[in-house]
Amino acid sequence: MSTRPEKPLSRLAWLGIAGLAVVLYALAPSTGRGETAVPEPDGYRMDGYRAPTPATLRGARVVDTAGAERLWRDKAALFVDVMPRDVKPANLPPGTIWRDKRRDDLPGSVWLPNVGYGAITAETDGYFRRSLETLTGGRRDAALVFYCQTDCWMSWNAARRAQGEYGYTNIIWYPLGSDGWARAGLPLEEAKPFP
Repeated sequence: MSTRPEKPLSRLAWLGIAGLAVVLYALAPSTGRGETAVPEPDGYRMDGYRAPTPATLRGARVVDTAGAERLWRDKAALFVDVMPRDVKPANLPPGTIWRDKRRDDLPGSVWLPNVGYGAITAETDGYFRRSLETLTGGRRDAALVFYCQTDCWMSWNAARRAQGEYGYTNIIWYPLGSDGWARAGLPLEEAKPFP
């Protein structure tokens, strides 16, 4: 028996699969940058924080690096870095030396570590609220730019929390974060957590 009839069928199957892939790609929402759009969740992102983020944050303004740089140069907003801080593991052997991982952020920023998780402790919530209150002088209309790194949900969560739960009205989200800033050749400086 000849295997010749199977080849055209096999090619036809591959063409069908390829066609289906093209259709599905065409129907997928896009950011306009060649990426599939990520929809905004109704709540906070609770895990998988290092993943593609939405292009938007309802009620907030989203800026690219050029927009963030303008705000920074004009001193028109307070920049808030929400990158998590590594915590010393409790089970380290005695005598083990622990050094915090260095964090570089946009000059003049305030680093509020660990406030961007989807669920935060009462202690972290209090720290976040008090810090914003102190930094803004109690002004709920103060311009606040939240960031961490590219493809990091921490800044999205923190910006949403500041807006939705804490009542800040001038929220700006910079989703490209410190690594997007660095890619543009802009300066960074070593950060220390806000007390």
